[in-house]
Amino acid sequence: MAEKRRVSGLGRGLSALLEEAANPPVASSTRLPIADIVANPNQPRRQFTDDSMAELVVSVKAHGVLQPILVRDIAGGRYEIVAGERRWRAAQAAGLHEIPALVKSLDDRTAFEFALVENIQRSDLNAMEEARGYSRLIADFGHTQAALGAILGKSRSHVANLLRLLDLPVEVQTMVETNQLSMGHARALAGAADPAALAQQVIDRGLSVRATEKLAAGRKAAAPRHALAPSAPADPNIDALELQLSEQIGMPVALQMGGEAGSGSLIVRFDSLDQLDWLCARLGQG
Repeated sequence: MAEKRRVSGLGRGLSALLEEAANPPVASSTRLPIADIVANPNQPRRQFTDDSMAELVVSVKAHGVLQPILVRDIAGGRYEIVAGERRWRAAQAAGLHEIPALVKSLDDRTAFEFALVENIQRSDLNAMEEARGYSRLIADFGHTQAALGAILGKSRSHVANLLRLLDLPVEVQTMVETNQLSMGHARALAGAADPAALAQQVIDRGLSVRATEKLAAGRKAAAPRHALAPSAPADPNIDALELQLSEQIGMPVALQMGGEAGSGSLIVRFDSLDQLDWLCARLGQG
């Protein structure tokens, strides 16, 4: 029988573990040889920037590792990091031989789930790492977007917007991971026509997030009308009106004229709930 996925959040056990890792009782931690500790191959955080690591190494040299890392016991008297890899790396670079640690007995699923949530809560992940973390929590652990938002103290729309970044081309995702583009830039490019070309323009021209949003909206507005209404006949007057409306609201628009004189339909395409919320608010202003 297939294993049932949990859909009710982290559960009291993992929630308690998060709290203990953030505020560990002094008596519960121990000191372990750094040489006996190995990194977690499934660690969700992939980018360890030189500047931030250098600052942490300086701090560790001056004050030591103040907060224990979280590890689990594995075969051969070794320990695998669940949370705190940056502190472990900094301790190595600082020349320390031991590090304070909390040792917990965790299965693979719980260890990975904790590592994801702990990194996300600490804002230690870049936007793409965070998006992949959300995707794994949803796919592997059955969490909904709303449940994740409640667990992490973030809005459901924040979770949804980050997940949309996974639809970006690989080269654009890499630009986000290497800090060439911010999450705001990536969000503006998600759903745009040819986001890779637009992303390169953003970098080359040093555009702000707001300018990127306008650039992406303009590219969407320039999309051919038949992309929204393939059966509509070409009409220069309708094309001009569609373009005018698209430029005003920043979303692709299609006009479909009916059989009777003066009747028809107006179609507006939105790419996210945020865009729909904005459009509803705009219309509500009268």
